[in-house]
Amino acid sequence: MVTGGLLVAGTTSDAGKSVVTAGICRWLVRQGVRVAPFKAQNMSLNSYVTAEGAEIGRAQAMQAQAAGLEPVADMNPILLKPGSDRRSQVVLMGRPVADVDAMEYGDLRDLLRTAALEALARLRAQYDVVVCEGAGSPAEINLRRGDIANMGLARAANLPVIVVGDIDRGGVFAAFYGTVGLLDADDQSHISGFVVNKFRGAKELLEPGLDMLRRLTGRAVYGVLPWLDGLWLDVEDSLALDGRRVAARPPHGRQTLRVAVVRLPRISNFTDLDALAAEPGVVVRFVTGPAELDDADLVVLPGSRATVSDLAWLRTTGLAAAIAERKGPVLGVCGGFQMLGREIVDDVESGQGKVEGLGMLPVRVEFAPEKRLARPEGTAYGHPVRAYEIHHGRATVEGGEPFLDGCRVGDVWGTTWHGAMENDAFRRAFLADVAERAGRDFVPAPDTDFAMLREERLDALGDLVERHLDTDALLRLIQQGPPEVPVLPPGAVGR
Repeated sequence: MVTGGLLVAGTTSDAGKSVVTAGICRWLVRQGVRVAPFKAQNMSLNSYVTAEGAEIGRAQAMQAQAAGLEPVADMNPILLKPGSDRRSQVVLMGRPVADVDAMEYGDLRDLLRTAALEALARLRAQYDVVVCEGAGSPAEINLRRGDIANMGLARAANLPVIVVGDIDRGGVFAAFYGTVGLLDADDQSHISGFVVNKFRGAKELLEPGLDMLRRLTGRAVYGVLPWLDGLWLDVEDSLALDGRRVAARPPHGRQTLRVAVVRLPRISNFTDLDALAAEPGVVVRFVTGPAELDDADLVVLPGSRATVSDLAWLRTTGLAAAIAERKGPVLGVCGGFQMLGREIVDDVESGQGKVEGLGMLPVRVEFAPEKRLARPEGTAYGHPVRAYEIHHGRATVEGGEPFLDGCRVGDVWGTTWHGAMENDAFRRAFLADVAERAGRDFVPAPDTDFAMLREERLDALGDLVERHLDTDALLRLIQQGPPEVPVLPPGAVGR
């Protein structure tokens, strides 16, 4: 029986930690191993509500699915949700407990560290293997003293660490060596090897560099994962929005349907759009200026962690006026729905009190101190819809047609429900309505199964691990723990 643990770290954010962790989970499940994912501390605005009513990072929900599990709060005990460049909401075991700046966060450090280690211990008692995902880079030496997500966790739980590097960005060999060299000797003893990610080309061209990396560091290279298109589902970092998103297959009708999603400064739960982007003939792009709305058939105002601030940004950029004057379909989700209303009263998130909305829906929103976390069910267009809610704003609907606990007026829809588009029959009916109102010859595909598509993506990740990593060496590492490895200079001398 395989037992043990592993920490997947990265040279940078968006290096591929989340997908590699998911891939390892899916591969281990195929071997009959009971495996669970874990991320001690996650900073992300993409989150999910578990069946127990806890808020966790969306990536951990995806990794749980890769492991064949229902996600729970223990898989992501600490979630930080930035509301500005300096302040974040702290979600502990699925519930918000504070709103702090970087200095105030230090006051919570002991509480959070204890909670993270206790959550990991519970998972390790229930499962054969726990695959942990790090946060950012383990070489963020300015944050090392209070670290509970990377080397602090590895040392406390005696975990071996593999470091993932994104070779598509360039500089991966320097990033690998530098990541190790900046750590002190005790931290370095847990860095067991490397995984090269997102490689395009002939692997043999890499071999001289990989051999030198092995010699210089005394550590293994566990494999080279090739670039694979179409793995954008459930991404965690907004950096991933810079990647291309195209229709997977040609449209069923004569024309495509063009969806423009406003890329708000504090955009949250943009994974709501994954199901639209997966539809044949639907082209989803993220926009930041009014001119980019001109040819859109549907404009989406997505969720926001800073509704009032992002609404002010809409006005500054001219997007607010362009959306309000628009002749065509508009959808607002959660924070975007709140912006479409007549009035927002916010003494909680922004503290700005009464703020005028865009006035496109007959809705008044008042922020409450307690966050609503729920898994609602309902119907729309005659089809069942299951979704989830994460918001402080309470919307009072004062007119229009009911729509998923929100409302609709003409070509404008608004709802607080995240994940609604993952319901296939509802999504098809909604898109058909949008296409008709936009005057597009677009026909929704009758056979798109979004849940199956997600499973196929997770299987593809498992295939990548199985085919391109040294899985025998990886199993030994998981079972035996950190191997003996040399200390690299400077080794944080004098820290």
